[in-house]
Amino acid sequence: MLATKKKQAVIKKNQVHEKDTGSPEVQVAVLSTQIDELAKHLKKHKKDNHSRRGLIKMVADRRKHLKYLERKSKSRYDALMKKMNLA
Repeated sequence: MLATKKKQAVIKKNQVHEKDTGSPEVQVAVLSTQIDELAKHLKKHKKDNHSRRGLIKMVADRRKHLKYLERKSKSRYDALMKKMNLA
């Protein structure tokens, strides 16, 4: 789980407008941060299969958000991919 302050910082950095918490850009950024933290955890705890399942679900969810964003606005998708270094 992300600490509240860290999550708020990620949201603030990727907001489309001032009160934005649910745009695809914000959701992908939060998921990416969670994925990074969980990947670090799994490198240390190799047999934690329950967390590994959660990681796989998060990666699939992020992929769905990215596909949606690519379909709706290619320019926003390209900007996000460049900003997050996902491509």
